[in-house]
Amino acid sequence: MLMVKGQKELSGSVKISGSKNAALPILWAALLINWRVTLNKVPKIGDVITFLDILEWIWVKYEWEWSTLHFDSTKITNENLNFEKIKKIRSSIFLLSPLLHFFGNIKIPFPGWCSIWARPIDAHLNWLEAIWYKSTFDEDDIILWWKLETGEKVLNASFWVSSTENLIVANVLRDGRTIIRNAATEPHVMNLIDFLRKAWADIKIRYNHEIIITWVYGLKSNFSFDIVADYIESWTYMVIWALASKEYIDIIDARIDDLYTYIEKLKEAWVKVKDMWNDTLRVYKAENIKPVNIQTNIFPAFPTDLQSPFAILLTQAQWESKIHEVLFEWRLNFLIELEKMWTKYTVLNPHEAIIHWPNNLKWGATVTSWDLRAWAAVVIAWLMAKWTTKITNIEYIYRWYEDFVNKLQSLGADIVEE
Repeated sequence: MLMVKGQKELSGSVKISGSKNAALPILWAALLINWRVTLNKVPKIGDVITFLDILEWIWVKYEWEWSTLHFDSTKITNENLNFEKIKKIRSSIFLLSPLLHFFGNIKIPFPGWCSIWARPIDAHLNWLEAIWYKSTFDEDDIILWWKLETGEKVLNASFWVSSTENLIVANVLRDGRTIIRNAATEPHVMNLIDFLRKAWADIKIRYNHEIIITWVYGLKSNFSFDIVADYIESWTYMVIWALASKEYIDIIDARIDDLYTYIEKLKEAWVKVKDMWNDTLRVYKAENIKPVNIQTNIFPAFPTDLQSPFAILLTQAQWESKIHEVLFEWRLNFLIELEKMWTKYTVLNPHEAIIHWPNNLKWGATVTSWDLRAWAAVVIAWLMAKWTTKITNIEYIYRWYEDFVNKLQSLGADIVEE
């Protein structure tokens, strides 16, 4: 568990790490190159390390040099897959496209489950079948085989990030023209496209959320590419600074251009932010927080990943605020844990809640986390609460946030692992 003594005033600056949501799809897309590539700013977090462990079992070689990853898939095989590790992370589903491209068949267990909505993998299998792969089930395993169909295909990604990424990777070397409609446009999706373009893929993006992929014979190797900074981590720190800083804290590599909707909501809540220089954002301590209503939606609207940290900000607003979580059913469950710290709220239904006031987070308590972003929300609540708070299920922090505890300690937070 982690233990934190709250009500410490933080100060200094923090540098944002590379994005997990960008690193993982780029790693599996790098398998298509079937040679060497260098990736910079790769976050050393749980899901990335587990995914690399899975790749090592199928003879993919890699070497760390600080945050730079030297990656070589020259000797890749579809044998000796580590089923136990595949079961740990949901992103294992994206092994299917590259391995099918090279070997024409694959057998893997159902990938790890996610706690924020029952997201079945049927959709991923349906998209693969749409380009002519066949699939079946063997108890707890998925078996796919056959070969890609040539010619033009029109596919619907339904605005889901993983759908868009999977369809891009599955079709970038398919002999034919692929039109992906209703594609997600999050920064990490764009980073994947930039990576493949640097490898000479022919990918075009239209203003109407349409991606067009034209077949190329092969992808270029032996180049270097930068993983985009994690704009979601930036959002998380922005709430921490607004509530727990002494005066202000600077966020370096903040991805300000990707933060527009969120920054506007912070300003609406009377949180002062300032664009400094070289993608550095200064966030000032908020004195009088105004209540606001938020509704999550697909990018570039308010992100579902940030409604739980933003809810902590709203606990300090001077009236009632409403949260409308459009995308996922279970993302309001973190409020149950905050109730142990005397948070006042009402859950209207699986998608809506009202945060009441006044809220003076206090009493030492032991709380847990329901998902990756709810974990960050609970940490923010700790930093404001009186006395000492304990939190369990800390594997979530190692799965997503790189060096999170050390970063907070460097700013003056009293937080330790036990």
